[in-house]
Amino acid sequence: MASGIFAILDDIAALMDDVSIAAKIATKKTAGILGDDLAVNAEKATGFLSSREIPVLWAITKGSLINKIIIVPIALLLSAFFPIAIKVILVLGGGYLAYEGVEKIVEYFFHRPKEGHEVVEEIKQDGNEAEKAKIKSAITTDFILSVEIVIIALGTVLEKSLTLQILTVSVVALLATIGVYGIVALIVRMDDMGYKLIKRANEKGVVASFGLLLVKSLPIIIRILSVVGTIALILVSGGIFVHNIDFLHHLFPQITPIVKEFVVGSVAGLIIVAIVMAGKKVVSLFK
Repeated sequence: MASGIFAILDDIAALMDDVSIAAKIATKKTAGILGDDLAVNAEKATGFLSSREIPVLWAITKGSLINKIIIVPIALLLSAFFPIAIKVILVLGGGYLAYEGVEKIVEYFFHRPKEGHEVVEEIKQDGNEAEKAKIKSAITTDFILSVEIVIIALGTVLEKSLTLQILTVSVVALLATIGVYGIVALIVRMDDMGYKLIKRANEKGVVASFGLLLVKSLPIIIRILSVVGTIALILVSGGIFVHNIDFLHHLFPQITPIVKEFVVGSVAGLIIVAIVMAGKKVVSLFK
């Protein structure tokens, strides 16, 4: 009886070793997407009142966990029974990311001054409605990036047993959520940490200077993340298109991959933005 228990424990230990090794490999392969995920979500989790930053971030984190609870079993099932569907989902998700990235750029360069009634409507949407809208947008973007992370992680263990696939993908998904949103939480609370350091040091000395540096650095970091997050959306979308559409994959092989992915993502985003804008104008004609 005792020997049987030890044998089971030995099997579990061996399985955990295999999961650890596979998870390390999968994490390395998803490092680029995790970096993009961090940049995008840090930008989306900022811009709230200090008292609302952590509640908003927690809401997004819960949404991210739910996303992965949905994605992991579906990805495993599709991989086993309908693998072509994974490519279709990735390409559709890439279209959304391209649209979101390019739409931000178009809005920045071609933003027109709001008229009086539009400003009033925007003010009405402030507070809870604006917060809910931003949380929803962040969770939607996280869903698409999570699909990419899960699919890449799954691709590293396709030849392994089903148990190892499930455990490895689950570990990577969990680490992605905890790691990304843990770092985002530190970023959005930088100013509060800085103010506390200044207060404790009575606004004097090295500690106070470091606190002041944190406070002054936050808006700069947020602006940088806003730019990096937008570029990340376009790069991730372009990468999805290039790696999953054969025509684009073999198009202009001499071009550096990152340049090619950015161009493809930008062009796709411009096309989708144009279609959406045209659709909105058509709808407005019938109102």
